[in-house]
Parts: sequence; C-alpha cells; structure tokens
Amino acid sequence: MEAELRKKVSLANPLHLLGLGFGSGLIPFMPGTMGSLAAVPIVIGLAYTTPLVFLCATVIAVVLGIVICDKTAKAMGVHDHGSIVWDEVAGMLITFLFIPLGATNLILGFILFRLFDILKPWPISYIDKYIHGGFGIMLDDVIAGLMACGCLHLINLYWLV
Repeated sequence: MEAELRKKVSLANPLHLLGLGFGSGLIPFMPGTMGSLAAVPIVIGLAYTTPLVFLCATVIAVVLGIVICDKTAKAMGVHDHGSIVWDEVAGMLITFLFIPLGATNLILGFILFRLFDILKPWPISYIDKYIHGGFGIMLDDVIAGLMACGCLHLINLYWLV
C-alpha cells in the first residue's frame, strides 16, 4: 500500500517536493522527526537574518503550507499521510521565532516541538481529529510550534539568561 501511495507523488513536482519535506518524509521510520530534522538547516540559515525576515519566512511557510499539504494529500488520496511533513518544517520555524539560536536552544526547541507534535496535548489533539484539509494538516503543527516556542522563551527567560 505504501508503494502505491508513493507512486502518486513525485519529487519532481515542486508542491510534492515541499510537502514531503525535500524527500525526508519518505524515510520509512519516524517521518515527522525526519521532516523536523530537514527544517534544521532552514532554521540555522534564517538565524543569520533579521527577526523580521525570520518571521516573514515563517508566515510564508505556514500560509503556503496550507496549499502544499492540501495538494500533496489530495494527490496521495490520504488525509495527513505520515510522509507529508511540510507542517513539521513550518512548526519548527515557529518554534524558533525570536529565539537566540545556539546549540542548546536548537536541541531544546527540537525536543519540545517533537514532544508536542507526538503527544498532541489539547487543543492539538482536537484539531488533529476534527479539522481536515491543508488547514487542518498545518494547524496542529502550528499550535505545537507555538507551544514549543512559548516553553523555549520561558526556559530562556528563567534558566539560560
């Protein structure tokens, strides 16, 4: 069944390439984690820009992600298939908004985002279950990213000053 689904998407299609996290979502184990890892070079690259550029790139990733994830899911014929990981890429960008990037923050942010994305505390679990389409695929990871970002800001405020 997986082979049939993967035949429906092509990395030559720019929407599928992004939807599948530059191919990281096709790795057969932990595709969400692989998609989050694929976002790390983007996060590092954006850390060398201004906070405004980082924010604008993040907003663009989220807004375009709705279309990217929707089109990729429709091509596969499956809502939020595990190999669709652009939502993880966008969630990782959100996690690091206005965070000074260093090794400690990068590791903590990655772990926090993955925990929220995997454990799906409320409201993430509700959104994941009841909101569909590209918007639903993106929204649960947007919320996970916001939660991870909030925690990372608190950690930086109280422990890493």
